[in-house]
Amino acid sequence: MQEQIFGDLKEKEHILVCLSTSPSNARIIQTAARLSGVFCGELTALYVETPSYQHAAAEDKERLKANMHLAREQGASVVTVYGEDVPFQIAEYAKKSHVTRLVIGRSSQRRRAFPSIKRFTERLIEYVPDVDIYIIPDNPGKRRRNWLHYIANHQFHLTKEKFSPLNTVKTLLVMLLATGVGLFFHRAGLRESNIILIYILGVLITAVITSGRTYSIVSSLFSVLLFNFFFTEPRYTFAAYSKEYPVTFLVMFLAAVLCGSLTAKIKRQAVASAEMAYRTRVLLDTNQLLQQEKNEEGILRACSCQLIKLLQRSIIYYAERNGKLEVPVFFEAEGKEAEKELCLTGTERETALWTWENNRRSGASTDVRQNAYCIYYTVRGSENIYGVVGIALGDEQLNTLETSLMLSILGECGMALEKTRFAKMQQEAEAQARSEQLRANLLRSISHDLRTPLTGIAGNASMLMNSEFPLTEEKKQGIYGDIYEDAMWLTELVENLLSITRMQDTTMQLKLKTELVSEVIAEALSHVSRKSKAYQISVQEQDEFLLARMDANLIVQVLINLIDNALKYTPEGSEITISTFPGPDEGIVTICVADNGPGIPDEAKPHIFEMFYTAASGIPDGRRSMGLGLALCRSIVTAHGGTIQVTDAKEHGAVFTFTLPAAQWQDEPQCR
Repeated sequence: MQEQIFGDLKEKEHILVCLSTSPSNARIIQTAARLSGVFCGELTALYVETPSYQHAAAEDKERLKANMHLAREQGASVVTVYGEDVPFQIAEYAKKSHVTRLVIGRSSQRRRAFPSIKRFTERLIEYVPDVDIYIIPDNPGKRRRNWLHYIANHQFHLTKEKFSPLNTVKTLLVMLLATGVGLFFHRAGLRESNIILIYILGVLITAVITSGRTYSIVSSLFSVLLFNFFFTEPRYTFAAYSKEYPVTFLVMFLAAVLCGSLTAKIKRQAVASAEMAYRTRVLLDTNQLLQQEKNEEGILRACSCQLIKLLQRSIIYYAERNGKLEVPVFFEAEGKEAEKELCLTGTERETALWTWENNRRSGASTDVRQNAYCIYYTVRGSENIYGVVGIALGDEQLNTLETSLMLSILGECGMALEKTRFAKMQQEAEAQARSEQLRANLLRSISHDLRTPLTGIAGNASMLMNSEFPLTEEKKQGIYGDIYEDAMWLTELVENLLSITRMQDTTMQLKLKTELVSEVIAEALSHVSRKSKAYQISVQEQDEFLLARMDANLIVQVLINLIDNALKYTPEGSEITISTFPGPDEGIVTICVADNGPGIPDEAKPHIFEMFYTAASGIPDGRRSMGLGLALCRSIVTAHGGTIQVTDAKEHGAVFTFTLPAAQWQDEPQCR
């Protein structure tokens, strides 16, 4: 037996307690909380909001708010649904949420005077037969007064409806039209039953075209009086000769009231359904809009705009940065221009700061800082608070459905902000990892590539300093040349290292000026190593006065790297051609560096501009390249807004082509 009990307790229990405006509802919530503790289950507090809630007394609304607050304190999740059929709504939520136990309240007094309570319980049992239902009795005396108070409010809340001259005119016109049609039917010799149907139809039309049930009930009474006045004997009086007429009047009145009430109810349900559909669409649109935004500013703007659509109230947002609330951003609802000054006072900021520090709502319609104009909520993710949202209320209040949907939107906003910040942190971590990887690769490459020229320089200098072995002038010049070549190679390596590091750290600032392309090429050729004398280097220009917008020093470095790359990978005596021409598109200058060497393998071309990548071809002097030159060329050209690519020459060899923005448009030429 014990094993069976403990086996049942191991299953996940979900206890549902129903909220109401009753004073005894607090005891029911506490009972459900104790039950949840005994079964170690999840506790949910459900309130079904009906259309009559809008006409409820202020004390009932305050009591409901207190009951919801108590449920949250007891660890329950408060949920609000909307509908007229309360048992059906409770049962549907219980089914979809896998509720195992249901706690409701009921008076312990005799129920014959109020048979609807019995039907309520029976319908719940019928809807959810597999759910254990706990009915908690409350104080009979208090309940009797509460029922009388409920009946009084329910029956006479119609008098609280605002008088509308337009609805009154509509009702009178419908009654006059029904009477006119009735007179026509009477003269045509039709029966009185047909005329009664005309008046009932008039009541239905009145219920459709007016707001509230007052006008349908009044039209029902008028229809009986008008039928009695115009169509019963004696006519044009309110007297009636036949004994059947009182029964006819009663049945006619009840039928008219019933039809009008049902029509008004269907109309309210249609309005409620349309409102729910609109709010649901706003909620779904919010999810999609937040997913499309890529930064925090866009997320906050989308969230605030959706809240304005949902609540029709102005929104003020305090974003959190580095542990502080920033200057608020105000989003104005239509027709609420005067609220901006009320929402940006010192009192409002202090209230928002209190909400942020305590992670609790405060402001208007709450128990904390009630003198504030707005009500404030935190926007939080799973762990952190990302800001505070204020909703301009003044003396108004949000109903439970609006509060529930608003909290859902704020939850979506918090998740989106958390996702954005995590993505930003991930990008920073990836950038730092790339920087560390770059540093490690540089150190690994430098450890080998710097050693070779430095060893050569040290060895040649030692030979010059050693007087035991006299050297001829020719040998000395050769040693001087080797030292010069190694020093220039080191200079080129250091320049590339510095440039590629600044490019990767985005600290290099381009100094763009209009430059003559031919002068930049001449400057680059003057810095090419002395080995270039063993090669045939030529410049072909279609326009001697070709101008481009560039940072001349960086483009000189690009040309030096491309020419040195051709010198390294082609045998002595090879031809190296530098071509310049405008185009192929307007506003573009194209520069080509071509050689007739062995070329670049097809499998190496997609990777040739990657950092630390070197082609498989051997270098004549045996030095290993670090693979920085072409990567630096791509970074510099891309920073100028151009492109760089490598292609095969017509016969053999490689052609490196890069583009720069032209200082003025030129005619389109044909590339050789």
